[in-house]
Amino acid sequence: MREKPFENKIKKYLDDIGAWYIKYWAGAQFTKSGIPDILACVNGSFVAIEVKGDGGKPSPLQEYHIEKINNCGGYAVIVYPDDWEKLKEDLDELNGKI
Repeated sequence: MREKPFENKIKKYLDDIGAWYIKYWAGAQFTKSGIPDILACVNGSFVAIEVKGDGGKPSPLQEYHIEKINNCGGYAVIVYPDDWEKLKEDLDELNGKI
């Protein structure tokens, strides 16, 4: 699956569980590089999701930010289409459904 359809699937699921989120775009002059694609709040938890399509590879800066967010107590992941079920389980757990 390509990245954009997978990203849309994730955003739809975030909508379905009542999460707040924003799609972060790092292409503008005043934005920071390497920030995960989706920043969200799920039941009070900070969530950062770097979305990759099949064959995508995170940059070292993206990996750094994912690690930093996790070390600060947030939930941050790099997800591929094959990770879909695990991501849903993790989001449901954060949302208090598990």
